[in-house]
Amino acid sequence: MPLINGLPAHVLLVHVVVVLIPLTALALVTAALWPRAARRLGPLLPLLALAALVSVPLTTHAGEWLEQHVDNSALVRRHTELGDGLLPWALGVFVLAAVVWWTAGRAAAEPRQGGGARWAALPVRIVVGVLSLVVAVGAVVDVYRIGDSGAKAAWHGAYSKAATGQKGDS
Repeated sequence: MPLINGLPAHVLLVHVVVVLIPLTALALVTAALWPRAARRLGPLLPLLALAALVSVPLTTHAGEWLEQHVDNSALVRRHTELGDGLLPWALGVFVLAAVVWWTAGRAAAEPRQGGGARWAALPVRIVVGVLSLVVAVGAVVDVYRIGDSGAKAAWHGAYSKAATGQKGDS
């Protein structure tokens, strides 16, 4: 699917990644640090993470096609290199989202037996919370870096800093 309605698919699909990765990262951290949020999100969290994960290779594949159809430059090569690094972050977000969902469901299903079960789960929650925060921040920063490099590759030298005066002219 190199083109969608005459436009390069990458140009359109990139918006899915730019929205889903940060949104999923925020939901992951919220659910990992706040068990009530994890229970309320339920299976929506891993499903959202799966959609984000699937969108990454679709977008990079479309980007590889586009790379073959634009002028080769250092900016395009840098963007391509950075884009190839997002998949591990998206996979990490997905795996942690599944873990948070699974542990929240398990915790809700277990009967409350004093404070013992809650204290036993606390170290696991802390580890999952810290990992979720690290992976979420890494994913969002990577999306930012990739997007910034893509914008520079697409727009470097392609516009005038001074207005052209064509707006409203008939």
